[in-house]
Amino acid sequence: MTESEKIGVFICQCGGNISDYIDTEELRRLVEKETGVSSVQVNMFTCSDAGQQNILKEIQEKHLAGIVVASCSPKLHLNTFRAAARRAGLNQYQYTQVNVREQCSWAHTHDKASATEKALRLIRAGITHTALAEPLEKLRVDTLQQALVIGAGVAGLRASLALSDIGITVHLIEKSDRGGGHVSRWGKLFPNMQDGQQMAEGLINEVKKRDNITLFTNTELIEKSGHVGNFAVKIQTSQKDIISFNVGSIIVAAGFEPYTPETQEFGFGMDGVVTLPEYEELLRTNQGKLQYKGRTVKTVSYIYCVGSRQNTKETDPHLYCSRYCCSAASFAAIQTNSLDPHIRQFHLFRDIRTYGKYEPLYNEALSRQSIFLRFAEEEPPRVTSEDGQLIVRVKDLLTGGEEVEIGSDLVVLITGMAPRENDRLIDVLKIPVGKDGFFNEIHPKLRPVETVIDGLYIAGSGQGPKNIAESVASAMAAVAKTAGLLLKGYVDLEPFVAVVDFDLCTWCGECAKACPYGAIEKVTAGNKEIAAVNAVLCKGEGACVPVCPYQAISVKGYTNQQIEMMIDALAREVIREKKDTAKSG
Repeated sequence: MTESEKIGVFICQCGGNISDYIDTEELRRLVEKETGVSSVQVNMFTCSDAGQQNILKEIQEKHLAGIVVASCSPKLHLNTFRAAARRAGLNQYQYTQVNVREQCSWAHTHDKASATEKALRLIRAGITHTALAEPLEKLRVDTLQQALVIGAGVAGLRASLALSDIGITVHLIEKSDRGGGHVSRWGKLFPNMQDGQQMAEGLINEVKKRDNITLFTNTELIEKSGHVGNFAVKIQTSQKDIISFNVGSIIVAAGFEPYTPETQEFGFGMDGVVTLPEYEELLRTNQGKLQYKGRTVKTVSYIYCVGSRQNTKETDPHLYCSRYCCSAASFAAIQTNSLDPHIRQFHLFRDIRTYGKYEPLYNEALSRQSIFLRFAEEEPPRVTSEDGQLIVRVKDLLTGGEEVEIGSDLVVLITGMAPRENDRLIDVLKIPVGKDGFFNEIHPKLRPVETVIDGLYIAGSGQGPKNIAESVASAMAAVAKTAGLLLKGYVDLEPFVAVVDFDLCTWCGECAKACPYGAIEKVTAGNKEIAAVNAVLCKGEGACVPVCPYQAISVKGYTNQQIEMMIDALAREVIREKKDTAKSG
């Protein structure tokens, strides 16, 4: 390397998280010997103000051409160190963060010498990456101050109103014939006893008052193109009318479906075995004595975790906890007791999870004489019908496994939330879906409600089981992200996009087939057809690179040369050891 290509390396001890398992001083000594490295610093906390000031000082005083920070995951402090590089006058993309905490020190706590050697190899690869890095600039895209909200449940309605409040025009579409979602069919809601139907109607009426919100019912999204800041969308109404418009961002609040038990699952299908939503409707419509099909109800048995935490179910198991169900069941028991305090209530549960502020619901249900019996996962309750009466049998772990037999007028299956069938929507939006069937966000803590598609956000229970408060909170997070994206009139995108070598490309179409974002198309250049990349759509994911038979495509910031040289840097010592072994033999 020339004098102008000096690289600085900053090794973080992370308060012992790294230095307890990696010999950072030995690592510093070894890194100093690497070609092109002119500065190596060891800091207790490189991300601290003092650590960042040290980076600025080294860049400016030693005229560094690039830096490498060996610390924690880039997910935590990538932007921190990029900003430090910018403040020092260095292009932020001539910086590489090497993860020696999660990928090294924490993974090899049992072997400090080997962990130190691995950290050296990772840093060598980072040095090589930085040495070959070119200064890049972010891509700036203009944005429209309009948004599409999909789903007019409580999350979608609240998101629309909040967007309206900050001056963003909203197109709100709902697949059914009316808004409000499941809440519009519920009665009293915990913990404030507000009526669900009235809440939904109030939100819908407020939406209809807003000049900058247009509500479309019986409407679905059928097409999306374009990119963040300017999506071209088409929607289809129940009359088959197709309406086209452009929006800057999209919020998906498509909701959930209540789990529907299989026939004979905990007696489902028998007369008197109902699901939680059916029982809530029964409570809402009954005044005075609780009756079911003309019969007075004297005993109710609740079976928990139906459609949730199904570790033993072979076909389409729902392994997740639906979270709201325990609180909803406790609240239903309180309402039942309020209707008739003489009704006997038995709760058959695996675990009770009335978390946070909903713990008092469980305590109140107990105080109102509800009886809770705990069963083992491998021995769930059995429901039969004998002489016209429902019988529930369960082994109660709280009494040493004694089998309890409960004659019941009603058996309520506490059903959880299931992902809604949204195949068409998923296909149009290319929205990522998790193994549980719910929409996937990038990271629940670092990038909540964001998806891998810029400008596309998820909110509400379509993202996963939530109660109303949590659904609204996620909707407000999506609104905040949308506002930050649209209100300033532009958005800056990362420059790590695919580029095509026009001299090598002969258009075989393999790259376009591999691209999950539709960012590659065929164009004519001179007398031949070649691939062209839409930089705004490209995510730099790199699926196009290995399928090209002519190596005509690569990704900025991670070029073929960079990847190959990084692999060589990682393997260099291994290769030398093998040669030495061969000589000694």
